Amino acid sequence: MKKVTNVFYITLALIAMAVLFGVIVPEQYEMVTGNIQSFILTNFGWYYLLIMAAFVLISLIIALSPYGRIRLGKDTDRPDFSTVTWVAMLFSAGMGIGLVFYGAAEPLTHYVVNPPTEEPGTEAALKDSLVSTYLHWGVPPWAMYGLTALALAFFQFRKNEPGLISATMKPIFGDKMNGPWGIAVDVLAVFATAFGVASSLGFGAVQINGGLNHLFGVEVGFAAQFAIISVVTVLFMISAWTGLSKGIKYLSNTNMVLAVLLLIFVVIVGPTLMIFNLFTDTLGTHFQNLIQLSFRSAPLSGDNRSFVEGWTIFYWAWWISWAPFVGMFIARVSRGRTIREFLLVVIFVPTLFSIFWFASFGTTAAHVQDSGTDLSGLATELVLFNVFDHLPLSIILSGIAILLIASFFITSADSATFVLGIQSTNGSLTPPNQVKLIWGIAQSGIAALLLYVGGLQAIQNTIIIAALPFSIILILMTYSTFKALKQERRRMEELAKGKAIRNK
Repeated sequence: MKKVTNVFYITLALIAMAVLFGVIVPEQYEMVTGNIQSFILTNFGWYYLLIMAAFVLISLIIALSPYGRIRLGKDTDRPDFSTVTWVAMLFSAGMGIGLVFYGAAEPLTHYVVNPPTEEPGTEAALKDSLVSTYLHWGVPPWAMYGLTALALAFFQFRKNEPGLISATMKPIFGDKMNGPWGIAVDVLAVFATAFGVASSLGFGAVQINGGLNHLFGVEVGFAAQFAIISVVTVLFMISAWTGLSKGIKYLSNTNMVLAVLLLIFVVIVGPTLMIFNLFTDTLGTHFQNLIQLSFRSAPLSGDNRSFVEGWTIFYWAWWISWAPFVGMFIARVSRGRTIREFLLVVIFVPTLFSIFWFASFGTTAAHVQDSGTDLSGLATELVLFNVFDHLPLSIILSGIAILLIASFFITSADSATFVLGIQSTNGSLTPPNQVKLIWGIAQSGIAALLLYVGGLQAIQNTIIIAALPFSIILILMTYSTFKALKQERRRMEELAKGKAIRNK
């Protein structure tokens, strides 16, 4: 514990106050945070749309420019993990539980409840629902994660700076980042990470509870959810204790095997031809209209502004709040790769997998809906299991889904304890197990307390609010990285000239 910094104590105190407020006066907490969240989504929607589109453009420019040849580390460094394991880690940390939670539910909602632009229940609405879902889980969030991770990996492995968000802004602010301003930046990053992961753990517990109820009649309620969180906490702390090269590595590979297995089963026993046809059609439509979709703000009264605010802008704020966690974890496992390989893989491989995932589960859910079973009134966590009820091998599918959620649950919490440990020990790549243990218990405690008082919505509101100031930090990080890359390329050119002269 000797390595622990003030970031650890300040953030724990802030989290304790927020959770205490949520437990003592949950209704007031939800009302206050809900009002602030609504104000931000309504008045800053245009801002979120612009910066997320800018992140896509900037990441592609960096990847395809001469900067892309720079390695994240020394020129002699090579990747710590195989490409398959690396991609599995990206996938597990970046989307995880969300893909299972929303895989069938989000396209179904866009199809029959609130389509972006079309009439509910029509064929056009089905295509529209998939195209919009691809946007929310595709290129923009992964480009944003890629830039965040690029900044952290470049400064940490190339420039030997500590693995802190604040350290990435030294080219702009210099040594000021070693003082109170740097602490403030890192506290905000840790706060957003802790609350973001806690809410994800809460969703995971709710969906596992829903699946167990669906299969075995386990009662839905706090007692079951608390038991689920307790068991998973023990499992992910065992994994966290074993370190990055064992626990998270093996869990991430397990996640990919289970996810691919579930996906293959659904494609085979679901409406196979319809899945492939809709995937092909909507994939082309999505990329053809990516620019227009990225800037869709629905400014006029005849537009569906509620969709943009409730889904696209909400997601952009949600993903930004996850940037310190996902970005730091991706950076940690990406040492030795070139910037070009790093950015292109981070942006496009998880995106394409996510698109096929939503095409498969969304099309299958729509097929069940059109066959006469109304799924639109079900709770989000139950949609997937009710879809499986109408497919062959439904018990096997539900069993794999529950295992996958649990595995993602463990991996997300494990990754988060690792990242929180890094942030609160001055960027140490091997944070002490005691620190990881404290953060692991804190995350699970937040999730359990908020499930008890029904405060998951308040937690969502809190991290959306935290995303606004953090978005400014992301802009500064991006500018700082551009500045540092320019200096690094100039340094490399001078070294190359000097070497050429010596060789003559």
